[in-house]
Amino acid sequence: MLILSIRTDKPEAEIALFEDTVVLDQIHWLAHRELASTLHTKIIDVLKANSKVLDDVEALVVYEGPGSFTGVRIGVTVANALAGSLDIPVVGARDTHWQTEGVRKLGLQPESAYVTPVYDRPAATTPQKK
Repeated sequence: MLILSIRTDKPEAEIALFEDTVVLDQIHWLAHRELASTLHTKIIDVLKANSKVLDDVEALVVYEGPGSFTGVRIGVTVANALAGSLDIPVVGARDTHWQTEGVRKLGLQPESAYVTPVYDRPAATTPQKK
């Protein structure tokens, strides 16, 4: 099974391509405030480097948090959108061995059709003016 993993919770983003549990390729880049404009390009780049296209991806694993509020949201949103458009499973995982845990979860029935971000504290929002 060809699996794409995505992690975007910190300034250095990462994606990896797995064939079952074997890492085929992995890239890290300093995305910081350019994550939304670089993530899709990097996904295509890692697929092309391995002679694959998006339709070849059979499942997704995404780091669900905690981490940068905006970074986690971008990664989870991209993973959910890809999973929905490709009609493939997506699972979220966290902690040190998130990729291994995510791949393991794929062997089980996914709990839902999408991943919900996990935050370590409430979002800092501006209260509505009265």
